[in-house]
Amino acid sequence: MKTEDISFGYLLNDVTLLFRKHFDRRAVKFGLTRAQWRATKVLYHREGLRQTELAEFLEMEPIAVGRVIDRLQAAGFVERRADPRDRRAWRLYVTEQARGVIADMELIGRGLRKDATKGIELHEMQQAMDVLNRIKDNLQALDQPGDSEDPATG
Repeated sequence: MKTEDISFGYLLNDVTLLFRKHFDRRAVKFGLTRAQWRATKVLYHREGLRQTELAEFLEMEPIAVGRVIDRLQAAGFVERRADPRDRRAWRLYVTEQARGVIADMELIGRGLRKDATKGIELHEMQQAMDVLNRIKDNLQALDQPGDSEDPATG
């Protein structure tokens, strides 16, 4: 493979896919899909979200999030509670059962990060994170009104 064939975007994608593969292997015993795990973790940190708000956090369609929540509720990980300010809406909360699994999943995540960053110094990781956060900020700024995504037109 030629050096120019390895782009920054492809490298980021490869790293992401490898993290997912190894995380899934370690977490298979919990029986959660990645979407279910992500939804549970977001709700753990932001309890009381509505389904539409959760969909925004997960960058998923609300109908797809609804199916994820249905499965999590059936498995005993999430409960829906009526919104006291809107009779038509439900707020989402994790259960005690989910809290125990979240702690175990976070241990798995920490172990994988430790394995993945073996031989990398803390200051190197901080520098890499700083660069990635700046790239993320730049890409998010492209979504702002008035920013042109095509330099030829802007």
